[in-house]
Amino acid sequence: MIALISRMTALAFAGLAVVAISPTTSFADEDGALKVTATVPVGKFPAGVAVNPRSGNVYVANGMSGTVSVINGRTNTVTATVTVGGALGGIAVNPETDTVYVTNETSNTVAVIDGRTNTVEATVPVGLGPFGVAVNPRTGNAYVSDSGAGAVSVINEWTNTVTATVTVGARPFDVAVNPRTGSVYVANSGNGTVSVIDGQTNTVTATVTVGGLLPGVAVNPETCRVYVTNGTSNTVAVIDGRTNTVETTVSVAGFPGLVAVNPRTGTIYVTSGANSSVEAIDGRTNTVESTATVGAAPFAVAVDPRGGKVYVANERSGTVSVLTTH
Repeated sequence: MIALISRMTALAFAGLAVVAISPTTSFADEDGALKVTATVPVGKFPAGVAVNPRSGNVYVANGMSGTVSVINGRTNTVTATVTVGGALGGIAVNPETDTVYVTNETSNTVAVIDGRTNTVEATVPVGLGPFGVAVNPRTGNAYVSDSGAGAVSVINEWTNTVTATVTVGARPFDVAVNPRTGSVYVANSGNGTVSVIDGQTNTVTATVTVGGLLPGVAVNPETCRVYVTNGTSNTVAVIDGRTNTVETTVSVAGFPGLVAVNPRTGTIYVTSGANSSVEAIDGRTNTVESTATVGAAPFAVAVDPRGGKVYVANERSGTVSVLTTH
């Protein structure tokens, strides 16, 4: 129960827990560029979604079911359900090893799932209130934002142990990794900053002030640009990862949630809790180029860079919307 309250509190500062949104089945935006092609039922309150572009499998952390749904990206059907227990939050996958990481707020742990057998192979204790998780496939390290501890736990994939704990800003919520540079970006929702961690030394090398409540962060390794959602100003801050400065801000729909980037196209995808939609931002012009209506209370979003599909976890609907771009 404590973990569930923590999760709902986190949604409140992102603007989602306090908005009454009705489910919808609309699936086309005005210009037809971004549209929903399938809706996949999963568990209760899906809070996280991740894609393995090599296998095409999609992993969904069902926050109130304590399970992970495995979706076949070709058939858009659930092929397996992995029982973890507790209140689950963020989820990430290492495509090199097909290892899946899912945070558990009830037990302050991270469940490590073998994506080949869909079984839990380890449970790793981390700090208080874990939510965000990201993986560097080049090093095998996983990074977990411990919201209640104001820190990031670094998990070694080979030993499934925490090898370092890095102090960051207040209430770190989401985390992203640039595998090319090894830099780790942490959205600190409590003080409106982004902490930049050197993945080799596990030290904070820069702190970027954005302001507002920051639920989501993503990075494009091709351009070294970092995208951070701001629930206070309804914007996305664009950070130059080379200089660690805010280049510009992009206005988006109300109560933006998490964010994802397709490095092949440079397109950024942001969920909106205010109108049950997902917006596509052109990474070259920093303008919203398309919008599609999805399920109720969309929050987490992931992209398959190979196929271009976008997956949105609709928390109140208990579904995942599958979108394509044409």
